[in-house]
Amino acid sequence: MASRGTASSGRGRGRGRGRGRRGARLGAAGLLTLAALAGTGATHSAAAAPRALPAGCSGTSSITCHYAVAPGNYDVTVSIGGASAGQTEMWAEARRLMLPATRTAAGAVATYSFTLNVRQPEGQPTGQGGNGNSGLDLRFTGAGPQVSAVSVKPAAQPLVAYLAGDSTVCDQPAAPYTGWGQMITTAVRPGAAIANYGDSGESSGSFLSNSALLPALLAKVRANDPVFIQFGHNDKQTSASAYRNNLTTMISRIRAKGGVPVLVTPPVRRLFDGNRLTNTALHVNGVGANLPAEMRAVGAAQRVPVIDLTARSKALVESLGPSASAQLFLRSSVDGVTDNTHFSQYGATRVGGLLLQSIREQSLPLAAHLR
Repeated sequence: MASRGTASSGRGRGRGRGRGRRGARLGAAGLLTLAALAGTGATHSAAAAPRALPAGCSGTSSITCHYAVAPGNYDVTVSIGGASAGQTEMWAEARRLMLPATRTAAGAVATYSFTLNVRQPEGQPTGQGGNGNSGLDLRFTGAGPQVSAVSVKPAAQPLVAYLAGDSTVCDQPAAPYTGWGQMITTAVRPGAAIANYGDSGESSGSFLSNSALLPALLAKVRANDPVFIQFGHNDKQTSASAYRNNLTTMISRIRAKGGVPVLVTPPVRRLFDGNRLTNTALHVNGVGANLPAEMRAVGAAQRVPVIDLTARSKALVESLGPSASAQLFLRSSVDGVTDNTHFSQYGATRVGGLLLQSIREQSLPLAAHLR
């Protein structure tokens, strides 16, 4: 599993966010512009007087912005900073990190751009943890978050990278549980978006058959969109032949839509025997199927790229050892729960980094759109 809902996040909850203002709506021209914005990462001086929050935004220690847009992909540009020094990080929708904690000096404003996928439910496709809010939600946090301008407009045919997976991938609705799909978003340039269809508790078979999952994903896929496929945690009793057939079926259906399938072997669990991970940690399942090996074989037979996240995460976890590797997962002393399958935010960031490294090394379709 990824057993928190078999991996799930049974502890997920819907995010009914309080709003001090009504959400802003896109105008007739399809553009919501609240200030003149420069290119990504541009820094410029701010006016000496404190600025009011942009329309649609409210709050102080945490600033929440809501925009009443339809499902789709949107180019979003934000300016952070102001008259006083600040530190701001930006989250979108169901806890997708877009901008890590970023410092701005007093009187300086920095501008950043992203392309965001908006859907409903905004988190897990089956609604686990709640459906969230319709429209686009942004949240600015940090030690003194500041946002002075926001621009939202429909994106013109961006590359969309789709994620098909379980709770180790998905947009987890509530901390401390974090999927790696929520953390790789910081690395993606404007012009490309991540559409995370990961869902807690899903196996390779259940993802195929649930209309909210693979069928819904396929309805959106366009030519050359990559689809990253990671299953194994919840295939604990799946035979080797059934696992291969499920993966092959996904590959065929994605290719029929013009998409580019990419197989991702499942990241390891933190289960040690001495200083080495056990076979269970490495996804040799209850009926003896070595799932990563089966996935690699399917990749070779179907000529599909394979990101060996099992091998990469094994090297990371074993290099840290039984004690230090705990920080990648959930610890009762820090998180209030011990879980050796699901990632902390730090762990999801590290594992997502391994995936991004392989995307770059293999020059996969998303590589040209990474920062």
